[in-house]
Amino acid sequence: MSTALIILGAGMGTRMNSELPKVLHQIGGAPMLVHAMRAGATLNPEKTVIVAGHGAEAVSKAALAYDPDAETVLQTEQLGTAHAVAQAGAALEGFEGDALVLYGDTPFIGSETLEAMAVARGLHDVVVLGFEAADPGRYGRLITKGDALERIVEFKDATDKERAVTLCNSGVIAAKSSVLFDLIAAVGNDNASGEYYLTDIIGIARSKGLSSTVVRCDEAETLGVNSRAELIAAEADFQARARTAAIEDGVTLLAPDTVFFAYDTYLGRDAIIEQNVIFGPNVTVESGAKIRAFSHLEGCHVSQGATVGPYARLRLGAELQENVHVGNFVEIKNAIVAEGAKVNHLSYIGDADIGARTNIGAGTITCNYDGVFKHRTVIGEDVFIGSNTMLVAPVTVGNAAMTASGSVVSRDVPDGDLAIARSRQENKPGFAVKLFEKLRHLKISQNKVQ
Repeated sequence: MSTALIILGAGMGTRMNSELPKVLHQIGGAPMLVHAMRAGATLNPEKTVIVAGHGAEAVSKAALAYDPDAETVLQTEQLGTAHAVAQAGAALEGFEGDALVLYGDTPFIGSETLEAMAVARGLHDVVVLGFEAADPGRYGRLITKGDALERIVEFKDATDKERAVTLCNSGVIAAKSSVLFDLIAAVGNDNASGEYYLTDIIGIARSKGLSSTVVRCDEAETLGVNSRAELIAAEADFQARARTAAIEDGVTLLAPDTVFFAYDTYLGRDAIIEQNVIFGPNVTVESGAKIRAFSHLEGCHVSQGATVGPYARLRLGAELQENVHVGNFVEIKNAIVAEGAKVNHLSYIGDADIGARTNIGAGTITCNYDGVFKHRTVIGEDVFIGSNTMLVAPVTVGNAAMTASGSVVSRDVPDGDLAIARSRQENKPGFAVKLFEKLRHLKISQNKVQ
């Protein structure tokens, strides 16, 4: 059975005290909305519909960045969860598969849990995700009889006996799409809040002779984020899980609590990560590579045997091939550094191709930007770039060529040539002593005047 995701993300998130829509606040370098979409992607959805409200344009942009086929619909009034889901009805008109309702501010639901819901949907008309709460608080309660879910009671409307139940509602619901919207059409708002509760569809389903059940998950998966404090806690929880997973996968973390992961960081077995390393989105570090302390990586690929840092920055498009060495205070962006090449000290390599076994001297800069356009620098194999060389792109340095230290290279250098692009040094005998004497006399004269 095909699946459609309906992800609710219309809330303002008043407790966040932010102009940014709540679902766009980030955990692990990605908006919470993306975490929810990523979880739902486990089911290979045919359609994804985002219900947006506050900041809908920004929400839609974030959704499309992750899934170009995602569709955003607008909830102009906040009239409850059933009303929110109803806004997806037109987008799913004629869809014959299952619909799964997720929440953009609930980022940690696991793939195994959603797969279990899909299996349960094959046996029941409506499936609700529940959890045993350590502190049920104001959660809605799931009232069951055997495997059957009889009803969901909101805390405000629950009796004392119902409030004693610890099986709580996550809000995640699965049903056949046409069934879901038929049930929602029958929901009223005769309750303490005057809202249209999605939870009411369980009672309506039973009155129509439809079956409903509960799939249980760990409470941590249902964590909702509604405030800055909860966002901080969610980030800490995400990082703890990511560190544990990396260690279990055979990665060495010398100081785990100081390493920060993005939602999609991939580290190969036997990679070594030193202290205070930060991974932004879209980073792959292959087996046996070493990332040294205080390095920052984003949008890059580090191959086997490569060493990065300390104090290095790899930006979007940095591709380090096997056994590359990138050292302290080096920044690399949109550049391919071929096998065995070295960029060890105080250099910027941007929009460049660096050939195999080439050595980039300290202080080298590829001058890639003319104020309007970016230009590329191409350096061949077995090249020696002297310290403090400025490579003014577009420029090519051929195989086995060399640049003299302090050169400003603005023309191509053929294979095997030495490029020297600096003024000839002249020494003025005794001039330093005379100059300092003159300056000291000038300073004495100024002091007398004052």
